[in-house]
Amino acid sequence: QVQLVESGGGLVQAGGSLRLSCAASGRTFSSGNMGWFRQAPGKEREFVAVISWSGGIKVYADSVKGRFTISRANAKTVYLQMNSLKPEDTAVYYCAADSKLDAVKAGSPDYWGQGTQVTVSS
Repeated sequence: QVQLVESGGGLVQAGGSLRLSCAASGRTFSSGNMGWFRQAPGKEREFVAVISWSGGIKVYADSVKGRFTISRANAKTVYLQMNSLKPEDTAVYYCAADSKLDAVKAGSPDYWGQGTQVTVSS
């Protein structure tokens, strides 16, 4: 059984930074394409970023491009460095993983984490 656990969320002021982590657990994990989504109350879950299993491909939503950086330490650990945070970045951030990069980008991954709250104050 594969589980994704996010960490690193919290409360920050606008302009501040946070680093989110996603750790995959399980004896077998081959769904190495991993990414991040976010969902604010009353809104649809939206794509934030994805990274290929090798780290060679990174795709960002326009809303975070230039401010957020997705990276990975290995096949099971992915980070989202969030800089220059804005109040509109406030949301629950979810980690996602799949054996297909396109499935993660499309929001239909094999696995979802439970989410971590990010709140950006003015």
